[in-house]
Amino acid sequence: MKTFSFILTPAVLMLLMAAGWTSAYKPVILVHGILSGPRSFKMLTGFIKKAHPGTEVTAIDLFNYGNSTEPMWNQVEGFGKVIQKIMEKSPEGVHLLCFSQGGLICRGLLSTLPNHNVHSFIALSSPLAGQFGVPDVLLRYFPLSARELVYLLCYTKDLQESISMCNYWNDPHRRRRYLKYSNFLPLLNGEKPHSKMAAWRKNFLRIKKLVLIGGPDDNVITPWQSSFFGFYNHNEVVVEMKEQTFYKKNTFGLKTLDTRGDISVCSQPGVKHVKWHSNKKVFDKCIKKWLD
Repeated sequence: MKTFSFILTPAVLMLLMAAGWTSAYKPVILVHGILSGPRSFKMLTGFIKKAHPGTEVTAIDLFNYGNSTEPMWNQVEGFGKVIQKIMEKSPEGVHLLCFSQGGLICRGLLSTLPNHNVHSFIALSSPLAGQFGVPDVLLRYFPLSARELVYLLCYTKDLQESISMCNYWNDPHRRRRYLKYSNFLPLLNGEKPHSKMAAWRKNFLRIKKLVLIGGPDDNVITPWQSSFFGFYNHNEVVVEMKEQTFYKKNTFGLKTLDTRGDISVCSQPGVKHVKWHSNKKVFDKCIKKWLD
């Protein structure tokens, strides 16, 4: 009996791919952060395609740059419509990688889309538990120099309906105002009870893996542990995720994910906020394996 050896040369690989033989990597959807756009993901897209040839990578071209300051629920709805269409074409499921403010937008759509098929939700340096610091690039939107005074602007009906960061501004010294006026983050966290809590929790728990990425040298996310669902108490001492009330009460499914073993935390020092999606070390250590 004759046997044949088969050598997979680059030329043969290109022919196979051209004929439709590709890897079974799930599509990857990228959602940008505030005052940014899809072009910020150019290097990350390259990392993904080099590591996983044939992967379909889509950086959503929506609410770019100045438009990224529109209210969060508007963005959740807009991004949700586009992502829903991608998911409908991908019955095998998709991965969702969301940077900075984009992580909260993705939390919103994962909570409100009942039939999503997201496998890995990767939150890349995102203020998941809120923000209590004004980055320099946002000072023109917030003329008050002291962060302790931002609540005077953000905790009002007008700014809740006009500026995205106000929707997740979390002043640990103004808890009552936060719960009264904020119309986004406390609803996602289940800190402000509402009739859709059970449905949103069920929807969020459809994800197979929650990947949290951040680090102490970010210099924008404040506190940086917000990337891991940690946040300040009234003394500005950081309370870690498992000690947060929303974790203990399992209001949106975070404790369930943890109990399932489906939360991965990746901390990387030495990375500034604007460099997360272009850092090869971060990709190799924190992202790559969750896109298989």
